[in-house]
Amino acid sequence: MALALFDLDNTLLAGDSDYLWGQFLGEKGLVDPVFYSAENERFYQEYKEGKLDIFEFLEFSLKPLAAHSMGVLQGLHRQFMKEKIQPIISEDAQALVNRHRKRGDELAIITATNSFVTAPIARQFGIPNLIATEPEIHDNRYTGKVSGTPCFREGKVKRLRDWLKKRKLRLDNAWFYSDSHNDLPLLEQVTHPVAVDPDATLATLAREKGWPVLYLHHAPPSA
Repeated sequence: MALALFDLDNTLLAGDSDYLWGQFLGEKGLVDPVFYSAENERFYQEYKEGKLDIFEFLEFSLKPLAAHSMGVLQGLHRQFMKEKIQPIISEDAQALVNRHRKRGDELAIITATNSFVTAPIARQFGIPNLIATEPEIHDNRYTGKVSGTPCFREGKVKRLRDWLKKRKLRLDNAWFYSDSHNDLPLLEQVTHPVAVDPDATLATLAREKGWPVLYLHHAPPSA
Protein backbone atom coordinates (compact mmCIF):
# COMPACT_ATOMS: atom_id res chain seq x y z
CA MET A 1 0.00 0.00 0.00
CA ALA A 2 1.32 3.43 -0.98
CA LEU A 3 0.30 6.89 0.15
CA ALA A 4 -1.43 8.98 -2.53
CA LEU A 5 -1.45 12.69 -1.71
CA PHE A 6 -3.48 15.18 -3.71
CA ASP A 7 -3.32 18.93 -3.71
CA LEU A 8 -6.86 20.25 -4.11
CA ASP A 9 -7.08 23.62 -5.84
CA ASN A 10 -6.36 23.52 -9.58
CA THR A 11 -5.28 19.89 -9.12
CA LEU A 12 -8.29 17.76 -8.22
CA LEU A 13 -10.51 20.77 -8.81
CA ALA A 14 -10.59 22.75 -12.06
CA GLY A 15 -10.42 25.94 -9.99
CA ASP A 16 -9.44 27.32 -6.60
CA SER A 17 -11.90 26.66 -3.77
CA ASP A 18 -10.48 29.38 -1.51
CA TYR A 19 -10.82 31.99 -4.26
CA LEU A 20 -14.29 30.75 -5.18
CA TRP A 21 -15.43 30.88 -1.54
CA GLY A 22 -14.45 34.55 -1.51
CA GLN A 23 -16.43 35.12 -4.71
CA PHE A 24 -19.39 33.30 -3.23
CA LEU A 25 -19.38 35.46 -0.08
CA GLY A 26 -19.42 38.61 -2.20
CA GLU A 27 -22.21 37.34 -4.42
CA LYS A 28 -24.33 36.56 -1.36
CA GLY A 29 -23.72 40.02 0.10
CA LEU A 30 -21.95 38.60 3.15
CA VAL A 31 -18.86 40.74 2.58
CA ASP A 32 -18.29 44.04 0.78
CA PRO A 33 -18.27 42.68 -2.79
CA VAL A 34 -16.02 45.36 -4.31
CA PHE A 35 -13.36 45.42 -1.57
CA TYR A 36 -13.42 41.69 -0.98
CA SER A 37 -13.21 40.84 -4.67
CA ALA A 38 -10.23 43.15 -5.15
CA GLU A 39 -8.37 41.72 -2.16
CA ASN A 40 -9.26 38.16 -3.13
CA GLU A 41 -7.82 38.76 -6.59
CA ARG A 42 -4.67 40.37 -5.14
CA PHE A 43 -3.97 37.44 -2.87
CA TYR A 44 -4.65 34.95 -5.66
CA GLN A 45 -2.15 36.69 -7.95
CA GLU A 46 0.43 36.78 -5.16
CA TYR A 47 -0.07 33.06 -4.62
CA LYS A 48 0.46 32.31 -8.32
CA GLU A 49 3.58 34.48 -8.32
CA GLY A 50 4.99 32.73 -5.24
CA LYS A 51 4.81 35.95 -3.18
CA LEU A 52 1.89 35.18 -0.86
CA ASP A 53 2.18 36.14 2.80
CA ILE A 54 0.13 33.25 4.15
CA PHE A 55 -0.57 34.90 7.51
CA GLU A 56 -1.83 38.10 5.87
CA PHE A 57 -4.04 36.03 3.61
CA LEU A 58 -5.42 33.93 6.46
CA GLU A 59 -6.26 37.04 8.49
CA PHE A 60 -8.33 38.13 5.48
CA SER A 61 -9.88 34.81 4.51
CA LEU A 62 -10.77 33.45 7.95
CA LYS A 63 -12.37 36.64 9.26
CA PRO A 64 -15.79 36.04 7.62
CA LEU A 65 -16.07 32.65 9.37
CA ALA A 66 -16.17 34.41 12.73
CA ALA A 67 -19.27 36.39 11.72
CA HIS A 68 -21.63 33.40 11.60
CA SER A 69 -22.66 30.38 13.64
CA MET A 70 -21.62 26.88 12.62
CA GLY A 71 -25.18 26.14 11.50
CA VAL A 72 -25.33 29.16 9.21
CA LEU A 73 -21.89 28.40 7.79
CA GLN A 74 -22.81 24.80 7.06
CA GLY A 75 -25.91 25.93 5.19
CA LEU A 76 -23.86 28.40 3.18
CA HIS A 77 -21.33 25.71 2.38
CA ARG A 78 -24.02 23.43 0.98
CA GLN A 79 -24.98 26.20 -1.43
CA PHE A 80 -21.32 26.80 -2.22
CA MET A 81 -20.78 23.14 -3.07
CA LYS A 82 -23.74 23.13 -5.44
CA GLU A 83 -23.00 26.43 -7.13
CA LYS A 84 -19.21 26.59 -7.21
CA ILE A 85 -17.57 23.23 -6.50
CA GLN A 86 -19.60 20.46 -8.12
CA PRO A 87 -19.27 22.11 -11.56
CA ILE A 88 -15.45 21.98 -11.33
CA ILE A 89 -15.09 18.33 -10.31
CA SER A 90 -14.15 16.49 -13.47
CA GLU A 91 -14.61 12.83 -14.30
CA ASP A 92 -10.88 12.56 -14.95
CA ALA A 93 -10.02 13.87 -11.48
CA GLN A 94 -12.42 11.46 -9.81
CA ALA A 95 -11.07 8.63 -11.95
CA LEU A 96 -7.52 9.40 -10.77
CA VAL A 97 -8.62 9.16 -7.14
CA ASN A 98 -10.53 5.96 -7.87
CA ARG A 99 -7.47 4.33 -9.47
CA HIS A 100 -5.46 4.82 -6.31
CA ARG A 101 -8.37 3.64 -4.19
CA LYS A 102 -8.67 0.42 -6.20
CA ARG A 103 -4.96 -0.22 -5.70
CA GLY A 104 -5.52 -0.06 -1.95
CA ASP A 105 -3.52 3.14 -1.46
CA GLU A 106 -4.01 5.44 1.52
CA LEU A 107 -5.65 8.59 0.16
CA ALA A 108 -5.23 12.11 1.51
CA ILE A 109 -5.88 15.65 0.33
CA ILE A 110 -3.20 18.07 1.50
CA THR A 111 -4.07 21.70 0.93
CA ALA A 112 -3.35 25.23 2.10
CA THR A 113 -7.06 26.03 1.94
CA ASN A 114 -8.74 25.86 5.33
CA SER A 115 -10.57 22.77 6.52
CA PHE A 116 -13.97 24.48 6.72
CA VAL A 117 -13.92 25.03 2.97
CA THR A 118 -12.22 21.75 2.05
CA ALA A 119 -13.61 19.02 4.34
CA PRO A 120 -16.91 18.66 2.43
CA ILE A 121 -14.97 18.62 -0.84
CA ALA A 122 -12.77 15.78 0.41
CA ARG A 123 -15.93 13.87 1.31
CA GLN A 124 -17.32 14.52 -2.18
CA PHE A 125 -14.23 12.83 -3.65
CA GLY A 126 -14.50 9.98 -1.14
CA ILE A 127 -11.08 10.80 0.30
CA PRO A 128 -11.01 9.95 4.02
CA ASN A 129 -7.97 11.99 5.07
CA LEU A 130 -7.59 15.76 4.95
CA ILE A 131 -4.52 17.75 5.93
CA ALA A 132 -5.46 21.42 5.67
CA THR A 133 -4.92 24.77 7.31
CA GLU A 134 -6.98 24.72 10.50
CA PRO A 135 -9.13 27.69 11.56
CA GLU A 136 -9.21 28.27 15.31
CA ILE A 137 -12.48 27.34 17.06
CA HIS A 138 -13.61 28.54 20.49
CA ASP A 139 -17.00 27.70 22.03
CA ASN A 140 -18.10 26.10 18.74
CA ARG A 141 -17.45 29.26 16.73
CA TYR A 142 -14.61 30.20 14.46
CA THR A 143 -12.47 32.99 15.87
CA GLY A 144 -11.12 34.26 12.56
CA LYS A 145 -7.59 33.14 13.49
CA VAL A 146 -5.47 30.23 12.36
CA SER A 147 -4.66 27.28 14.61
CA GLY A 148 -1.17 25.82 14.37
CA THR A 149 1.03 25.76 11.29
CA PRO A 150 -0.59 26.79 7.99
CA CYS A 151 -0.45 23.93 5.48
CA PHE A 152 1.48 25.97 2.93
CA ARG A 153 4.87 25.51 1.25
CA GLU A 154 7.32 24.20 3.91
CA GLY A 155 4.42 24.15 6.36
CA LYS A 156 2.78 21.53 4.17
CA VAL A 157 5.80 19.25 4.66
CA LYS A 158 5.72 19.80 8.43
CA ARG A 159 2.01 19.13 8.67
CA LEU A 160 2.38 15.95 6.61
CA ARG A 161 5.25 14.65 8.75
CA ASP A 162 3.23 15.31 11.92
CA TRP A 163 0.29 13.45 10.38
CA LEU A 164 2.47 10.50 9.36
CA LYS A 165 4.04 10.28 12.81
CA LYS A 166 0.66 10.15 14.57
CA ARG A 167 -0.46 7.33 12.30
CA LYS A 168 2.90 5.52 12.31
CA LEU A 169 3.04 5.76 8.53
CA ARG A 170 6.01 6.38 6.27
CA LEU A 171 6.53 8.53 3.18
CA ASP A 172 8.19 5.66 1.31
CA ASN A 173 6.84 5.19 -2.23
CA ALA A 174 4.37 8.08 -1.83
CA TRP A 175 2.68 9.91 -4.69
CA PHE A 176 1.93 13.63 -4.68
CA TYR A 177 -0.11 15.40 -7.33
CA SER A 178 0.05 19.20 -7.58
CA ASP A 179 -0.35 22.04 -10.05
CA SER A 180 1.73 24.65 -8.23
CA HIS A 181 5.36 25.61 -7.79
CA ASN A 182 4.36 26.56 -4.23
CA ASP A 183 4.27 22.80 -3.56
CA LEU A 184 7.88 22.16 -4.57
CA PRO A 185 8.98 21.56 -0.95
CA LEU A 186 6.67 18.52 -0.80
CA LEU A 187 7.03 17.42 -4.41
CA GLU A 188 10.75 17.03 -3.78
CA GLN A 189 10.09 14.78 -0.75
CA VAL A 190 8.06 12.05 -2.43
CA THR A 191 9.03 9.09 -4.62
CA HIS A 192 6.42 9.88 -7.26
CA PRO A 193 5.91 13.62 -7.83
CA VAL A 194 3.35 14.37 -10.55
CA ALA A 195 2.65 17.81 -12.00
CA VAL A 196 -1.05 18.23 -12.79
CA ASP A 197 -2.06 21.00 -15.21
CA PRO A 198 1.07 22.74 -13.93
CA ASP A 199 1.72 26.45 -13.74
CA ALA A 200 4.55 27.69 -15.97
CA THR A 201 7.21 27.45 -13.27
CA LEU A 202 6.27 23.92 -12.26
CA ALA A 203 5.96 22.82 -15.89
CA THR A 204 9.54 23.94 -16.55
CA LEU A 205 10.85 22.23 -13.41
CA ALA A 206 8.96 19.04 -14.19
CA ARG A 207 10.63 18.87 -17.61
CA GLU A 208 14.05 19.49 -16.08
CA LYS A 209 13.55 16.86 -13.38
CA GLY A 210 11.82 14.30 -15.59
CA TRP A 211 8.63 14.33 -13.53
CA PRO A 212 5.46 13.09 -15.24
CA VAL A 213 2.92 15.73 -16.22
CA LEU A 214 -0.79 14.97 -16.17
CA TYR A 215 -3.59 17.05 -17.67
CA LEU A 216 -6.97 16.60 -15.99
CA HIS A 217 -8.62 19.91 -16.80
CA HIS A 218 -6.89 21.41 -19.83
CA ALA A 219 -5.44 20.17 -23.10
CA PRO A 220 -1.66 19.80 -23.05
CA PRO A 221 0.11 22.84 -24.54
CA SER A 222 1.22 22.45 -28.10
CA ALA A 223 4.90 21.76 -28.58
